[in-house]
Amino acid sequence: MNTLRTLFVCCLFLLITLSVQAAKIDTVDTYSSAMKKTIKAVVVTPDSYSQGKELPVLYLLHGYSGSYSDWAKKDPALGAVADTYQMIIVCPDGGFGSWYYDSPADPAFRYETYVADELVTWVDGHYKTIKDRTGRAITGLSMGGHGALYLAFRHQTVFGAAGSMSGGVDIRPFPNNWDMAKRLGTYAQFPERWEQNTVINLLHLLTPGALALIVDCGTEDFFFRVNNNLHDKLLERNIAHDYITRPGGHNWNYWNNSLNYQVLFMRQYFDKQKSK
Repeated sequence: MNTLRTLFVCCLFLLITLSVQAAKIDTVDTYSSAMKKTIKAVVVTPDSYSQGKELPVLYLLHGYSGSYSDWAKKDPALGAVADTYQMIIVCPDGGFGSWYYDSPADPAFRYETYVADELVTWVDGHYKTIKDRTGRAITGLSMGGHGALYLAFRHQTVFGAAGSMSGGVDIRPFPNNWDMAKRLGTYAQFPERWEQNTVINLLHLLTPGALALIVDCGTEDFFFRVNNNLHDKLLERNIAHDYITRPGGHNWNYWNNSLNYQVLFMRQYFDKQKSK
């Protein structure tokens, strides 16, 4: 009986210790003045958050037809990632198919303003964060890979590092897909909007060293060709970046694996900034 009691106490102590040390995953309500609505987000704070130290933030974007809860539901290691790399992870809601634009075709969609301005301001106001581009990174999958690079390229005073996993980094080959025509108007009617709002055509906004960049795409992905093209154009412009390809398709098995490379890259970026 004493042995069983001792075992029970030890197990209870272990459970309490793990619960105290584990990352915390919260769903929060934020507000967008631009869209006049409340928008949910997931915020993951690592085990060290209670110590009071300001931490860097990784904004992690979902894909088309997804929501703010995708990463927390489909990557069981998300809390452990925050703990391992000692960063806050914020998963915004980007709508069913916003492509993270301030849509010129639909004023109800102003997700560029929301993520790059309103949400960042809200997070900095409610959490102990490094309130500078040196403490902010952004990445995402598919539509969110496009969104992460699009927002980082256009808001370099906000984000210091950016990544993409299986990103739609050139939207022009897909004029009939994934609600993009609803956000920009059709390619046939508004070709200039498509040309001006595809990531691969925004490289003129970058100078070498301006952003820390990592791009990742599977060789069986339907976005593989456009990611290769982006890689080539970054090389042409002497824009340093990490480029990863490996066997894999457009699915959560690939993205759960890919996130490990992305957060390691972001952690190394944050550490470099601290040492300067």
